Amino acid sequence: MLSFPPALQRLIKELSKLPSVGEKTATRLAYHLVANDRDLARSLGEALQSAGQQVRLCGRCFFLSEDELCTICKNTARDGSVLCVVEKPVDLVAIERVGEFKGTYHVLHGLWAPLRGQGPESMRLKELMARVKVEPIREVIIATSATVEGDATALYVGRMLAEVGISATRPAQGIPKGGELEYADDVTLSRAFAARSILPIS
Repeated sequence: MLSFPPALQRLIKELSKLPSVGEKTATRLAYHLVANDRDLARSLGEALQSAGQQVRLCGRCFFLSEDELCTICKNTARDGSVLCVVEKPVDLVAIERVGEFKGTYHVLHGLWAPLRGQGPESMRLKELMARVKVEPIREVIIATSATVEGDATALYVGRMLAEVGISATRPAQGIPKGGELEYADDVTLSRAFAARSILPIS
């Protein structure tokens, strides 16, 4: 049976290891890189090698950085008394894109998911607790996803913070802007009412 050359097979195999990339998508990507855009293939290879060699975790918050500390941790204008805890680096980027939060961050790089064999040791939780004991932090915003695992992690982390006298909060969750009530699920509606605010009428 006819098959692709070994080098192309290897490329397809490696591409298929990426999140949300199946074998068919990997095959299309590999074919495009090899047959249609060799310049892209070369620059992509260089970018991958450069990122692999230069990008590491920030020694303080565990965001991605090329230096010992990331740009956020280096910024002395940030409010060091408020710490936002997120699951992964892309969550931090999403919050920063809004431009409202001026505090600092801590990236857990995981969630508490016992059913998948992921306990507290699978997160950067020890490092978080070490930070709150030495830094002047008065509030920790636990901004994990509104999933079963995200909520469980928030509850677990919140209890640990309470033991050392640190206030823990969760971002308000509810109906998105432009969302129709009839399409909202029960949990979303419940959280929307629990997190309701006073209507500004002035």
